[in-house]
Amino acid sequence: MIIKKAVITAGARGERLYPVADTVQKSMLPMVDIDGINKPIIQIIAEEALMSGVEEICIVCAPDDEAKYLDNFRSLQKTLESSFKGAEWAHQQAASIKNLMDRLSFSVQAEPKGYGHAVYQARQFVNNEPFLLLLGDYLYVSDLKGKRCARQLIELAVQEECSVSAVNPTIEHQIGKYGTLTGKALLNFNGIYQIEKIIEKPSVSQAELELQTPGLRAGYYLCFFGMHVFKPSVFDLLKNDLDKQPANLLLTPALLEMARTDKYLALEMKGNRYDTSKKLGLMLSQIALGLASDMRDEVLTQMVQILAETGKKG
Repeated sequence: MIIKKAVITAGARGERLYPVADTVQKSMLPMVDIDGINKPIIQIIAEEALMSGVEEICIVCAPDDEAKYLDNFRSLQKTLESSFKGAEWAHQQAASIKNLMDRLSFSVQAEPKGYGHAVYQARQFVNNEPFLLLLGDYLYVSDLKGKRCARQLIELAVQEECSVSAVNPTIEHQIGKYGTLTGKALLNFNGIYQIEKIIEKPSVSQAELELQTPGLRAGYYLCFFGMHVFKPSVFDLLKNDLDKQPANLLLTPALLEMARTDKYLALEMKGNRYDTSKKLGLMLSQIALGLASDMRDEVLTQMVQILAETGKKG
């Protein structure tokens, strides 16, 4: 089992980021990455995949967005090459953008009919191969130096030759925001579970009754991290659901059926994900990237200074 393809779902319009998202695609908003370079969010996500061994990437986007992405990337590459001649960082960044565009394709989600529907649009690109799935809203920051979150997931999927979803133990008052699951811990493995049950955005009372996972701290549950490796059979499951519910195709029912019929694991990710589309999400994501970079000391110093100055004003 080899993972050479990745799908990034980026079809949502980002209503929570209006009015800025009305003029700039939310995935093209700038962020300083852990290498100190200011990049569009979608480039940071794509490089998560490329630096984990992926060779081809498909962005599932809204109508008319493909041209916007390509125009923006070409403009950025041209500016780097023309305005920063002789700067090694600019040369490397321009080369990174060209490399990304050479590996990039698009699939259009004509109508917003649910997350499962967005994933289903990539079936022709995937072409019956296993693939990495990432969210266009999330930035992923690994706790392991030299091993990205996507690499952690891909290594387990290849080793076990099965679909694997990344999860994070999440406190109960937050589980209503995520797909939440439970499963049986695998013997001789740390933080790996055979998935048995999944509920999309459960209530706390429902989770207490149906989703308790032995070994987790009290009040914590396993929630999706926003990163998966799937075998191509997921598209057959989505097609079955699409025939029954064409108006709003969720991903979770297909994953629950996968858990019933195939080997499907969950991996506790050594890292965190940050939702850039949430309120304060851009700010928190930038802080996380800064703290994970060589600029950590500078970021901490600036944060302490801001807190001290704010305290004086109070």
